[in-house]
Amino acid sequence: MEYDIIGIEKDDETQLILGHAGFIKAAEDLYEAMTGSAPRIKFGIAFAEASGKRLIRTEGNDDSLEKQAAKNLLSIRAGHTFLVLFKGAFPINVVRHVSSVSEVACIYCATANPVNVLIAREKDSSAILGIIDGQDSISIESEDDRRERRELVRKMGYKK
Repeated sequence: MEYDIIGIEKDDETQLILGHAGFIKAAEDLYEAMTGSAPRIKFGIAFAEASGKRLIRTEGNDDSLEKQAAKNLLSIRAGHTFLVLFKGAFPINVVRHVSSVSEVACIYCATANPVNVLIAREKDSSAILGIIDGQDSISIESEDDRRERRELVRKMGYKK
């Protein structure tokens, strides 16, 4: 067995959701979940088949994000994996819609941070073992940090 780390290529403003789903209709169902989650969202979806033609299936409303998602997923090469790249919303706005898609088995991460994917490869099969999302924590928040966090969340409209 071999191991690999694949970095997901995207710009800093692009959000992502990486997950595992089964069945060929996942790409279309994820498309419907994304369009129903935020009014001005732009996105691209890629879904990797694990049998049959073993194609990367794509959907989306932004050609650039769709191609970028497909390219990233082809590098990862793990069957039943999906990647959604999007702009115009935060993961908190869409992750519930994505996780409610019946084919979705799990979500590895939903973030705008740099993401590296730890892969195990055996012959012609690959699997995601885990992800590295962002950077290490370096400290525990102070009272000022806590106040700042709470103000930010309220300023963004997520809390009253």
